[in-house]
Amino acid sequence: MPKQPLQEQDFIDAALALGCDVAAIKAVAEVESRQFGFNENDEPVILFERHIFSKRTGRKFDATNPGISQKKPGGYGKSSEQHARLREAIALDRKAALMSASWGKFQIMGFNFTHAGFNDLQKFINAMYRSERDQLLAFVNYIKDVQLDKELREKNWTEFARRYNGPDYKKNEYDTKLAKEYAKYA
Repeated sequence: MPKQPLQEQDFIDAALALGCDVAAIKAVAEVESRQFGFNENDEPVILFERHIFSKRTGRKFDATNPGISQKKPGGYGKSSEQHARLREAIALDRKAALMSASWGKFQIMGFNFTHAGFNDLQKFINAMYRSERDQLLAFVNYIKDVQLDKELREKNWTEFARRYNGPDYKKNEYDTKLAKEYAKYA
């Protein structure tokens, strides 16, 4: 059964919780996942990060499984291949694998599960599979916990992108993309 997409009221509730406007949240969703929290087969949208998996496993799979474990970022492949890459990593180290993917509509890294309001990694994963609303609630919790709500309120896309996407945000133009998407939704 297809997952129900977020409703306008869900965005309104999240914006109220963060003290920002709805367009800011929609901009993040658009840039992170093109507004989709689930694939056609109802699996959550993910991006498996081989360099995170490599780091979390002490680089012990870099030589034997270079497609999913490398010091250098990249090698992502198609969106449709992400869950297969994740399954390959799970077979080697389940916890490290789940923590090495970004999850759902807002692409929250698995290793950030506590920031997203969960005291258990599996509960976070279950929420990512459950609904876009659960993905949105995790995003709201994350933004509050790491204190990024001010950047959303002020539309400080450079600082938001740096802290949300990491130091390579400029290479991928996350700040520019966020500003463009915000303008579209505002």
